[in-house]
Amino acid sequence: MVSVVLVNYKGADDTIACLRSLTSLDWPAERLEMVVVDNASSDGSAARIRDAVPGALVVESPSNTGFAGGCNLGVAHATGEYVAFLNNDARADRSWLTAAVATLESDDRCGAVACKVLDWDGKLVDYVGAALTWYGMGYKPHAERPDSTDFDRPRDVLFATGAAMVMRAGVYREVGGFDERFFMFYEDVDLGWRLNLLGWRVRYEPRSIAFHKHHATMAKFGSFRERYLLERNALMAMYKNYDDETLTHTLPAALMLAVRRALAMSGTDSSVLDLERSPGGDDKLTLELDKTALTSTFAIDGFVGQLSSLEESRRDIQARRRRSDRELFPLFRDAFEPAYGMASYVKAHDELVDAFGIAEHLTGGQRILVVTGEPLLEKMAGPAIRAWEIAKALADEHDVWLVSTGGCRVSSDTFRVSSEWGDGLSKALEWADVIVFQGLLLEVAPWLAATSKILVADLYDPMHLEQLEQAKDLPPGERELAVADATRVLNETIARADFMLCASEKQRDFWLGQLAGQGRVNPAVYDEDQTLASLLAVVPFGVSDEPPVQRRHAIRGAVPGIGMDDKVILWGGGLYNWFDPLTLVRAVAALDRKHDDVRLFFLGMSHPNPGVPKMRVAWETRQLADELGLTDRVVFFNEGWVAYDERADYLLDANIGVSTHFTHVETTFSFRTRMLDYLWASLPIVATEGDTFADLIASRGLGRVVPARDVDELAAALEEMLYDRAAAQAARENVTGVVAQFRWSAVLRPLVAFSRSPRRAADLPITSGSPMATARVRRPVRRLGLVGSVRLAGAYFRVGGLREVSRRVTGRVKRQLSGRS
Repeated sequence: MVSVVLVNYKGADDTIACLRSLTSLDWPAERLEMVVVDNASSDGSAARIRDAVPGALVVESPSNTGFAGGCNLGVAHATGEYVAFLNNDARADRSWLTAAVATLESDDRCGAVACKVLDWDGKLVDYVGAALTWYGMGYKPHAERPDSTDFDRPRDVLFATGAAMVMRAGVYREVGGFDERFFMFYEDVDLGWRLNLLGWRVRYEPRSIAFHKHHATMAKFGSFRERYLLERNALMAMYKNYDDETLTHTLPAALMLAVRRALAMSGTDSSVLDLERSPGGDDKLTLELDKTALTSTFAIDGFVGQLSSLEESRRDIQARRRRSDRELFPLFRDAFEPAYGMASYVKAHDELVDAFGIAEHLTGGQRILVVTGEPLLEKMAGPAIRAWEIAKALADEHDVWLVSTGGCRVSSDTFRVSSEWGDGLSKALEWADVIVFQGLLLEVAPWLAATSKILVADLYDPMHLEQLEQAKDLPPGERELAVADATRVLNETIARADFMLCASEKQRDFWLGQLAGQGRVNPAVYDEDQTLASLLAVVPFGVSDEPPVQRRHAIRGAVPGIGMDDKVILWGGGLYNWFDPLTLVRAVAALDRKHDDVRLFFLGMSHPNPGVPKMRVAWETRQLADELGLTDRVVFFNEGWVAYDERADYLLDANIGVSTHFTHVETTFSFRTRMLDYLWASLPIVATEGDTFADLIASRGLGRVVPARDVDELAAALEEMLYDRAAAQAARENVTGVVAQFRWSAVLRPLVAFSRSPRRAADLPITSGSPMATARVRRPVRRLGLVGSVRLAGAYFRVGGLREVSRRVTGRVKRQLSGRS
């Protein structure tokens, strides 16, 4: 059912003609409801309309509440699923409703359709798109131009014209309908602006057409009354809909420009009270002015008179905001249109834009802060590399700042890079529109949860599962505390994040379970996107879009004991307790008995982040290699870490890449970033079964997958990939065919797309930033021993360096002195 709402004020002839035109629509008559609101015409209009069109519901308003109030009253009496607004001096094309409803039904997030509006003869443009000036005045580009096919492309717009628009009735009521304080003029601008910032789309549909007579309704009242409403309503729309920062830039300038505009339009000499420029005449206490000269002054006063109620509206709208101003600025089209040509006015417009930095604010992309706890150094670990590539990809379209809380010694030509903590970190967080972060950011900046900032949580590392293994060496109680702490932090993160990233489809299933446990899988999120992709997207680790280039040999002929013709097996990362390098060393020992040219090279023994503790398995691996007589003869260890831009020199010296691990839950949901480097270098891969990459290797023929802890199977797979040329070549070719899907430009597409249109999550703004029902893991109250304290200090160092360690230690001492753990 579609309810068509018309507002009548002393225009019965036009209204009757408009209603009769609706009988020619190709829309089923039984699904059409006609509602007419008579705005206290007091000329018999209501009775005439009832008699002429008995099928219309005529609602008589006790007072003239303007177009906005009339429409709201009409919707209050409407029963349709959709409401359509049509000026009473307009007529609808045959397909007006059919085309509009089809557009609404094709997109659940489309809240309103902006119809194409032509003059009565269908030759000249009335409305084919929307634009908004920075000072709040909406306008219709191309008005009065001849219609052409140039205006037949559907697109998103900031607002529809009230002359002809169609909306979901539920959405209209949800967002509050037209603002009756506007009375008339710009109420359609305000409604469309509000729809957009609350997360709805307004879609221009050129197949939905209406024809408009354009009566000069205001002519009988005087143009100065129209000017007053335009000036006042523009200020009210700005105040309600701009965010705090944009309002700070624009409102003072808009107030000044409004005064200049009225004076320039009326030709008033504003120097008449200037003692220096216009001395004399002090005995005369009055001035004779054109009423137009006072329209802006009176409008400003009218705006001030509405401030109390406007502030209440503003708080509600901004609390529910889903889209940032920066996302909406492109819909303004030409925000710097002065609209009027008076020389003194245009000069003032341009000077105010410059003085208040309005152009810089409105024309920039999103301000995106990427935060990592890992150091940004020449030698970077996986989280730092991922943060760097995210910043690099987003910098093509946005103003990006990459911040490490753990130190920084690198720079970029395309985005800002720095290390921040304390006040510096707070300023960076306040600067951003969108914050993409890893790890413990909400732990160190909990105030972010209560802001309207758009938060993107990168969950590619399930650190609570990682702690199950990493904390194994801790005493039982301290290990529980480590896991509980990690779980608590993650729960608080996913309870507030507007958008989340994970590394694989398998990992996504895991995170969806945790999200459901935190109440984030709920009707608001589900109804917006039944796949939940708008909340949680798969963004794996990636590889460079450029193929690897070897500048020097880093292993062959460079490492003593490894010749140019040796068969090199590369372990492409660090040694952590959840890996199984011991089985690998034993398998290589078996191969050494058959082949004297096999070599195993461990790429990194010392993590570049000093906060990451030494791993027991690294020591055990070296001990085993020593015991088997393999060290520096068959098995080689790089004691440091390889710089990010030098890894190709090592990868291209290898014959195959290898990764072996134990079978446990961390393995199941992990995403081994070293595997991506193997793909990038077109290396055949030998890996333990049980994780996402093992499934990919097996299904796409990228190498061989072996059972965990099986020395014989592993040795056989390594031997095949090293010495069976046909098998190795087939694997290389298959790797080459797969690598494209893991290039950074491909894997980051969901984040790039979100960053173009960032928005608050559907379930968060309704409660002003507070998450829906959440279940927090209770933190065990336990005392940490020496080992546990060292581990905890390491975790804090990774987040914020020595300052964070100092802050946390101070806090613990105070708590212990007060009797709390």
